[in-house]
Amino acid sequence: MKNNKEKVSYLVFGVLTTIVNIVCYFLLADILHVSYTLSTFYAWTISVIFAFITNKIYVFNSRKAGMKEVFLELFWFIFYRIVSLIIDLLLMIFLVELLSTNDLFAKAVSNIVVIVFNYLVSKMIIFKSKEHIKHTQE
Repeated sequence: MKNNKEKVSYLVFGVLTTIVNIVCYFLLADILHVSYTLSTFYAWTISVIFAFITNKIYVFNSRKAGMKEVFLELFWFIFYRIVSLIIDLLLMIFLVELLSTNDLFAKAVSNIVVIVFNYLVSKMIIFKSKEHIKHTQE
């Protein structure tokens, strides 16, 4: 039951993070006429801040409170989000430049890939609980 709640929470906050990302991207790219690559970067930065807070508190219920533990969570969260940023940018360049896809459609496709990647990394690496570690070792 906890696993289903976690997945539903991740999906809800993943959708909200995606909305934050796309709205930021739209405002920058289509309203302010910032390049799609810079718009992707800025949208990513804002959505990563939102995602860390919601994932830590609401999705994975991380109880790590010590300065070192929280720092390590934040470090790995940012590290893997940088990996997902690279995935996002490469997909955008591939879809927009090479396949001449509409940039908003490309952004939607890219976000789906990034959401799946981020969930797996968050669950298996960043916010892995001691219970999960013990369960996987048995």
